[in-house]
Amino acid sequence: MRILLHICCAPCSVMCVKTLRDQGHDLTGYWYNPNIHPATEYLARLNQLEAYAQTVGLPLVINDFYGLEAFVGKVIDDLANRCEICYEERLRSVAETAKAKGFAAFTSTLFISPYQQHERLRSIAEQIAAQVGIPFHYVDFRPDFREGQRCAREQGFYMQKYCGCVFSEADRHRKQLHSRNRG
Repeated sequence: MRILLHICCAPCSVMCVKTLRDQGHDLTGYWYNPNIHPATEYLARLNQLEAYAQTVGLPLVINDFYGLEAFVGKVIDDLANRCEICYEERLRSVAETAKAKGFAAFTSTLFISPYQQHERLRSIAEQIAAQVGIPFHYVDFRPDFREGQRCAREQGFYMQKYCGCVFSEADRHRKQLHSRNRG
């Protein structure tokens, strides 16, 4: 089956690409991550993905929209649900692109991360699939997360330390900030 695979970053894609190819699927990667902050982080992730894709012969469709302002504008009034808004944005984009380009289905590397809201992510993908009219190909890649991270480190990939958005970066440092502000 021809699948358009939304890719959040190269390290998360390693085992997703391997698994889907092992299942016999014809893959094309799809980059669309307007949530990533700062711009240097966005570029580091995109550049690493392009280099990795070339080494494994993975065609890429790149929607190169650095959308910090648009992303923040969408989530600022509902920060508690920012991840759901972000999931919806990226999954809708991959689904619409997959349909427009004649793919049989879509999926995302977001399904490998144990740090994502997995069931909510799946529910959003299924809703979008129904709305757009293209199948969502579900695979729970989480059992392969550690192996994928190990492979990425061995290959010298750029390894990010947070999901991508300005809010997840702040969360990453929250304990340090809290202890600093108390002193």
